[in-house]
Amino acid sequence: MISFLARMTGIWLIAGALVALVVDATRTIASSKIAVTPLGATWYAISPTNLVNTQLFVQREIEAYIGQWLWDPVIQWILLLPTWLVLGAAGFVLVFLGRRRATRSAYI
Repeated sequence: MISFLARMTGIWLIAGALVALVVDATRTIASSKIAVTPLGATWYAISPTNLVNTQLFVQREIEAYIGQWLWDPVIQWILLLPTWLVLGAAGFVLVFLGRRRATRSAYI
């Protein structure tokens, strides 16, 4: 059941990556220069309060146990990556982790 959920979530993330890629390609063609939407801008356009709450949660709760390096260099770097790249990579990882394992043959 978990592998099915991982594969299904991965497929949805890959579909979202394809949509983001088409949006970026359309904006690039329309403006005649490369236009890439970072993940942070997409997240802010969808739900700005969620992004701010996530930042506050990471900076107050999680960094108390891990350290101050988590939000500033790591998560901000991820938020600056193209949306299609992050969604596609996460989707392919989930599809890979949820794949069906090959069964061993009885004939050795």
